[in-house]
Amino acid sequence: MFRSKLKTIFLSISVTILAASLISFPQESLEASIRGLNMWWEIVFPSLLPFFIVSEMLIGFGVVKFIGVLLEPFMRPLFKVPGVGGFVWAMGMASGFPAGAKFTARLRQEGQLTQIEAERLVSFTNSSNPLFIFGAVSVGFFYNPHLGVILALAHYLGNICVGIIMRFYGNETTNKKVINRKKFKIRSALSALHQTRLKDNRPIGKLLGDAVTSSIQTLLMVGGFIILFSVVNKLLYHLHITAALAKGVKILLSALSFPTMLSIPFISGLFEITLGSQLTSHVQEASLLQKAMITSFILAFSGFSVQAQVASILAQTDIRFQPFFFARIIHGLFASLFAFLLWKPIYVRFYSTEQPSNALPVGLFEKSTWLNAFYHKLIEVGPLITIFSLAIYVTVLFYRVRKA
Repeated sequence: MFRSKLKTIFLSISVTILAASLISFPQESLEASIRGLNMWWEIVFPSLLPFFIVSEMLIGFGVVKFIGVLLEPFMRPLFKVPGVGGFVWAMGMASGFPAGAKFTARLRQEGQLTQIEAERLVSFTNSSNPLFIFGAVSVGFFYNPHLGVILALAHYLGNICVGIIMRFYGNETTNKKVINRKKFKIRSALSALHQTRLKDNRPIGKLLGDAVTSSIQTLLMVGGFIILFSVVNKLLYHLHITAALAKGVKILLSALSFPTMLSIPFISGLFEITLGSQLTSHVQEASLLQKAMITSFILAFSGFSVQAQVASILAQTDIRFQPFFFARIIHGLFASLFAFLLWKPIYVRFYSTEQPSNALPVGLFEKSTWLNAFYHKLIEVGPLITIFSLAIYVTVLFYRVRKA
């Protein structure tokens, strides 16, 4: 009871301070709000919406169940999750935050995952997409497309390690051996696809409408969190709270022989990954390797902004948030470690300016260039896609209310 009262007092004081800060710093709050809004409607909304809609339809048509049966022999021994986890993992890497959480919650609601399996799965399927790593961070902030190779490898290898570690989390309460033996064949996969489609007997038009409305509702929530934490991060800086928190980080950075100037970007990155990565790229006192390690940790930790989005999505189910938060810390440590280990064998060997140009792995160079061009093109057309999609959402919503 005392603990609950203490939590109430803490939350009340925090919200009051936030409200007072908004009044005290109106110009700074407005600028931070616009920055978060631009990020959402230029990049986040148009890049995530197609993945969300298509994924909802794949689940409804039973394709995800089909994929799950086929991937069961791979996902179960390695990560101790059902084969449908392979679909969530792939979509999470392709579309980025917080897609892994949304798809995991959706499959949990469908009954295709147990609570423990869902908590394992969500811990390693939320990751930054290649578009953000190569386009925004490596090119937009560091002006170095080759750095994206290191950041991406460190990020995704760290995620795999988290998945392997989290397989030991929780105790199994159901016996999967009989199920596994029966579902290794294509015929079983096709049967599962058909049975899932029959179970979800919604017409195609209804299924598509539900997919659009559900996806846009989720993205509206994501946009709210992005704007909120963009403002909070700015206010923390002006209230000198970021500087106070950075003093403790300076001790850790000094012990690791890192410049203490990285403390402010690190704290900012704990709240919002975009601002933290941008500030890290501007620290002149740090080497590129040190910046890469700090940025890798920031991307893997995801920031409290993304974690709040995930917590909001998971709150709709019985999936607990604590394992996800614990996994983010582990992911950050692994990503920083991989950035350090891969620096000499990959970046220095292939991308150092001292090396001849024919040492460049052409495929990776073309990938970063293509993603960079697509990222900037998305910024141009993103607002139009967002406005058009919102117009469709309002139309569908109006039609359903009128029909009801």
